[in-house]
Amino acid sequence: MKVAVVGAGAIGAYVGAALDRAGAEVHLIARGPHLAAMREHGVRVHSPRGDWTARVHATDKPADIGPVDYVFLGLKANSYAACGPLVTPLLQDHTAVIAAQNGIPWWYFHRHGGAHDGRRIESVDPGGSVSAVLPPDRAIGCVVYAATELEGPGVVRHLEGTRFSIGEPDRSLSPRTKEFGEAMRAGGLKCPVEAELRDEIWIKLLGNISFNPISALTRATMREMCVHGGTRAVIEQMMNETLRVAEALGSHPDISVERRLAGAERVGDHRTSTLQDLEKGKPMELDVLLAAVVELAAMCGVEVPTLRTVDAISDLLARGAAA
Repeated sequence: MKVAVVGAGAIGAYVGAALDRAGAEVHLIARGPHLAAMREHGVRVHSPRGDWTARVHATDKPADIGPVDYVFLGLKANSYAACGPLVTPLLQDHTAVIAAQNGIPWWYFHRHGGAHDGRRIESVDPGGSVSAVLPPDRAIGCVVYAATELEGPGVVRHLEGTRFSIGEPDRSLSPRTKEFGEAMRAGGLKCPVEAELRDEIWIKLLGNISFNPISALTRATMREMCVHGGTRAVIEQMMNETLRVAEALGSHPDISVERRLAGAERVGDHRTSTLQDLEKGKPMELDVLLAAVVELAAMCGVEVPTLRTVDAISDLLARGAAA
């Protein structure tokens, strides 16, 4: 099995190192000091489950790799439309693309069934720009429950969690998901193949859609947002509105708002990835987390006043940060 990791940052390099440990042929695509360190020393993983080093091929030239069986995308979703030069040289007829993204994916309605089957979501696939680069037929969905960070160039700190749930847009338990899942498990990760992966997308999104924009607007940590009465109330409203949209689309995420809040409070003084991006001057990944759900709500006729308000304010913040 030949795998290329496009965007071999904290999550991508961690997955690449695990697949290498499973015996897959792994190629990492990165740049800068991180690439140089991986070329010289390999990927060094520090984890409570044990440290290890994976000596894998790393490059910034996908053409040197050639066609692969699987492309694992470790990029932020707002980079997908521009990732053609990185991904196209890796594709052959049967290549699958596993997109480890938060939020609503561009393939969401691909083979969804029902009234919205095949519909494009403008917020995440503007003008079809993402589908043109990453055809939905190639997509395998992936919901990430692992937390990692780059401790330094070529060094991945695994903090917690090893679960990467995957699934086909058409809900089938396909040979390609079975093969990829088995390789991930052989590398020491959890990788269940889920027929109803969309339910897991909404469970993960329940936290991202609320905590991420509110943290950027307030500069608050997870614990601070949970213990402050005002922000907690806003987050509860955002979560409840999100669940109504999910139900209107036929998904049934099996989690309560109170349980989600309690889990977030236990995380403690952690800064969300959106807040970290804002502090580093990077684009915030809010289109797939928030704007997409507002768009879906309008499509379904679901009222989401709190989501609309936070989306409008967050959009202004993002525009100011990009100026």
